[in-house]
Amino acid sequence: MRTGIYVGNNTVIHFTRRGQEVGTGTVLDLILVSSGPSQAQLHCPTCTPPEEGNGVASSCLDCFLAGGILYRFEYAVSPALFIAKARGGTCTLAVTDPDDLVVHRAKYLLENGFGCYNVFKNNCEDFAIYCKTGLLVLDHSVGRSGQAISIIGGPLAAVLSTPLRLVTTNIYGMAATAVGMYCASRYAADIGIRMDAVKVPVEDLTRRLAAGLLQVIEPQHLAATAH
Repeated sequence: MRTGIYVGNNTVIHFTRRGQEVGTGTVLDLILVSSGPSQAQLHCPTCTPPEEGNGVASSCLDCFLAGGILYRFEYAVSPALFIAKARGGTCTLAVTDPDDLVVHRAKYLLENGFGCYNVFKNNCEDFAIYCKTGLLVLDHSVGRSGQAISIIGGPLAAVLSTPLRLVTTNIYGMAATAVGMYCASRYAADIGIRMDAVKVPVEDLTRRLAAGLLQVIEPQHLAATAH
């Protein structure tokens, strides 16, 4: 699932892998590559491909969708609605900024870049959420992305619920425990409630990226980190 910022004139600015991602070394990379359109499909005279070392691209709406369905990412949802949406990467508790500021951030990052792509720590959803809210997480021990936390959260919830099988012996109890852990991990990771999320002006962000003061931190092994 791609996430981008619609800036008008049938144009979407979005963050792509562009071969410069921080590798995860897992089968997840193969799944994401195989599920996306080919480079030939992405070629369009009205689109602006990302420059070398800059994964931010400008695409027409048709190329961005690549035959897929358009969904609207929801902001400022209530906690109840957030938890009710079991699939990550569809909404956030964070409040969006005015449209002109959102478009300014997206266009500025199109020219200056958004760092190195990482599926867990710096992906297309992180780009879109930053453009919409201006929020960044200072402590990278838990990822910002709802899509990534969904990938981690489900299996991790099943693992973390294993000790509870000693007291929850029936399959329905174990399922309820796993679902509860999954929802808790998504809620705790949402940038809208995190205490370590701060507003960062886009000009300051790109300056810090260029100076190496901000960088993607490799995700730790799940066994060593409790999300």
